[in-house]
Amino acid sequence: MLTELDFLDVVRLTPLVAIDLIVSDADGRILIGHRRNRPARGTWFVPGGRILKDETLDAAFSRIADAELGVAKLARASARFEGVFEHHYSDNFAGEPGVSTHYIVLAYAFSLADSERLGRPDQHSDYLWLTPAELVARDDVHDNTKAYFR
Repeated sequence: MLTELDFLDVVRLTPLVAIDLIVSDADGRILIGHRRNRPARGTWFVPGGRILKDETLDAAFSRIADAELGVAKLARASARFEGVFEHHYSDNFAGEPGVSTHYIVLAYAFSLADSERLGRPDQHSDYLWLTPAELVARDDVHDNTKAYFR
């Protein structure tokens, strides 16, 4: 595992690869969380996370779904691949001045029936279910999340 200083070097020098989870409920609403962490702290964003070194996409998808949503053993095959997106942020996880963050994001969409129990308070301070139109209309939803619905 990387030290915080080593990871800061990675963020400074390379793009990170991540998976975003576009989760809908039976009514077509989308789950977004109010981010606790940098980058994009304080904005509403779909759940997601970075892929770890030597981690398969299937393992990363399952781990991220568990960590972000509290849904164990969710298979990537149950989701629809929405495409590759780029996310650029002027800040970074450590708040180090002058270090931006660049993500290459693989977006996956899926619906979950038991949507009332989703979310992890350690990842987001709050959660909302919004229709795509409501999500795009809000100023506090991050543009990188809105891009999935434009």
